Amino acid sequence: MRFPAFFDDAPRIRVHDPLSAFLGASDGGMLEYGYADAVKLAGHSCPTLAGAYLMTVKALKHLYGETPPERGGIEVFFREMETTSATGVMARVAALLTGAAGDDGFKGIGGRFDRRNRLFFGAAISGDMALRRLDTQAGVQVHFNGAVVPSAPETRDLLPAVLNGYGTPEDAERFRALWQGRVKGILVDYADDPALVVLTDWA
Repeated sequence: MRFPAFFDDAPRIRVHDPLSAFLGASDGGMLEYGYADAVKLAGHSCPTLAGAYLMTVKALKHLYGETPPERGGIEVFFREMETTSATGVMARVAALLTGAAGDDGFKGIGGRFDRRNRLFFGAAISGDMALRRLDTQAGVQVHFNGAVVPSAPETRDLLPAVLNGYGTPEDAERFRALWQGRVKGILVDYADDPALVVLTDWA
């Protein structure tokens, strides 16, 4: 299994999961995630997936600083409904990193480690998504501005050609390079641009 090399250059995050510690799934309950984990979850790599991953990582680091985020102790909110556009895909990425789940989540053990009622849609927020710590109630709203890393104009012509089968193998290769090039721009080249992911404290 080979991924584009830039996946390794994307931001990573280490979290502490009390359930993982309790069941001995990882040493001390520490888990580390990278962009490749989101790709394996979704089965593809695209600007929306990259944006969701980067938003979640930055929001968690904003809320916890140098302390590992407490996976399972975070609520996640989305402005749009789950079935709107790519919100459902974005939510799965956020759930991967935070442990947040809806009614279908893990029910816990002996009244502990419940992951349900942590993931919400149609929330009254101005950002694309928001995260809130359950222990301190500190929250942050997050907005992703994909226009900071625009698609190459050539992509618009190549996509239908490749998708509908009338493009050449060279067209397909060029399309893939441009597509992942934009993903690299989001996760690596412009990852620290404050205009790309805008964080606002949320009470």
